[in-house]
Amino acid sequence: MTAAVYAARKQIDALVISENVGGQTTWSAEIENHLGFRLITGPELVAKFEDHVSKFNVPRVFSKVIRLTRPGHTFSIETEDGRTFAARAVIVATGKSPRLLNVPGEKQYMGRGVTYCATCDGPLFAGKNVLVAGGGNSGLDAVVQLMKICPKVYLVERESELRADAVMIERARKAPNVEILTDTAVVEIAGDAFVNAVTVRNLKGGEMRRLEVEGVFVEIGLVPNSDFVKGMLRLNPIGEIPVDCASRTGIPGLYAAGDVTDVPDKQIIIAAGDGAKAALGAYSYIVRLPAGDDWHRTPA
Repeated sequence: MTAAVYAARKQIDALVISENVGGQTTWSAEIENHLGFRLITGPELVAKFEDHVSKFNVPRVFSKVIRLTRPGHTFSIETEDGRTFAARAVIVATGKSPRLLNVPGEKQYMGRGVTYCATCDGPLFAGKNVLVAGGGNSGLDAVVQLMKICPKVYLVERESELRADAVMIERARKAPNVEILTDTAVVEIAGDAFVNAVTVRNLKGGEMRRLEVEGVFVEIGLVPNSDFVKGMLRLNPIGEIPVDCASRTGIPGLYAAGDVTDVPDKQIIIAAGDGAKAALGAYSYIVRLPAGDDWHRTPA
């Protein structure tokens, strides 16, 4: 969204293609490190972003990009709803998506007890027993939110130690309704119409245990949304797009910003700065090209 604002202010004929608004920011319950706001929720911050962008009347298409190519001097962007767009410059700011457990029952019960966002869906499980998979900061953040509204919260982590900030771990350990299971893996998610149990296995002794829960919060990391550029760019080992200090990729006119890139320290404010740099770079690139439309829609 920052890139859209900067592009609009430079009077670039811009278009935003996105599946949703806000991405990972909407998952944050409390944000205390974004300049200008001592405390704000993710959804509240996204609403302010969206209001700001709307003032510039940047057109938007709500769809998923499935392919990016460069057949000639312009880029071709294909979306899953069958449309094709052309552009002289492209900024990839697709972020990351939750990593799956890949266990039986996970996909079957998505939206029926299996969720990937405690901030979004946590209130739906008030008064119910739940399980959180993942001992990093996102997992502990989910535990801290859920332990206030759920009678029992199981935290399952494959490693011997939790990997979150010490203050978060301490809060979880002190909560009487939180049970921490390290060296443990989720084996299966079961239920009827909705989730009603999860089977876990101790990775050291092999013991199996059935936990009666109605919610499973998967917090085991994220994967870059970069599949659609694999044919154009060489990605790093974890699928991120390598960029230089100006958000440029190895292809002229193709920029990338935010968590989809290899820029360290994934933070909202860092991603916003990357978006601004990418838009300014795209502007400089475009103004040096022959005149013409920056993008147009071609019927599928």
